[in-house]
Amino acid sequence: MDARIFNIQKYSIYDGPGIRTLVFFQGCPLRCLWCSNPEGKEPRSRIMWNAAFCVHCGRCVPACPQGLHGIGGEPPRHEFREGGGDSRCEGCGACVAACPERALALAGRKMSIEDIMAVVLEDRVFYQTSGGGLTLGGGEPLAQPEAAAALLTKARAEGISTAVETCGHVAAEVIARVAPLVDLFLYDIKHMDNARHKELTGRDNALILENLKTLFAAGAPVRVRMPLISGCNASLAEMRARAEFLRAWRDAPGFRGVDLLPYHKLGVHKYTQLGESYSLDEAAAVSADFLDEARAILEAAGLSVAVVRH
Repeated sequence: MDARIFNIQKYSIYDGPGIRTLVFFQGCPLRCLWCSNPEGKEPRSRIMWNAAFCVHCGRCVPACPQGLHGIGGEPPRHEFREGGGDSRCEGCGACVAACPERALALAGRKMSIEDIMAVVLEDRVFYQTSGGGLTLGGGEPLAQPEAAAALLTKARAEGISTAVETCGHVAAEVIARVAPLVDLFLYDIKHMDNARHKELTGRDNALILENLKTLFAAGAPVRVRMPLISGCNASLAEMRARAEFLRAWRDAPGFRGVDLLPYHKLGVHKYTQLGESYSLDEAAAVSADFLDEARAILEAAGLSVAVVRH
């Protein structure tokens, strides 16, 4: 069985306990305005072009079987001509191989579960000494449920701890299927208001909250993660709404607490490389005072809280 993967990151310390290998699955049902992995949104390969490295030599033009690259203008400059339908990258990587300056990169390729596990197993000793393991991220790993379940099953068979980062917008039966294979869910709450959630992510939050309640009720191990972006979801009223929702579940046997994730700009450069626009700016950062107040609101509801900075 294959999975479509756009990155495998070793030595991760932000995506579950201990030292972990983070496998990025491609494809996501949400379109969050602040997404730091835009190359993982679509369930297909994407070409990323770094203009700073490009010398506009044109070697990528004949290499691409889809005819997606060109040289035009005066002076001649590289152009990427991806459109819809059949005029899309097929992930062959020929243009990347032809580029002498490494200005092109391929995001997304099929990998067998066995090949992914081979990479994961390279760092078994670090998992054993740090209490780490394998984390499935993305994108949304549960958007590829068969592959995700297969990889989790393989990891469990090898005695490796498993974690899944999820937005929760997946079918209830998918959650039920993978839950027995997961040692920790890292589960996002992005906004409590249904309409505002749809404005920010392209989807409402009904399914997300229902799946989270199902996991709590089943005693599944869950740590709730809260991305905080000024102008989007970082308000005291929103934090009170989250605290009220989670208060009812604070004694659930699997509830592992809350991580606050203040806005960062680590993925902003990727939008330019994909030829996409990014709508947020410096004002999206949250202040230290807001983080302190947000933390206090959640702790007053009896919740364990940590701030995770990238």
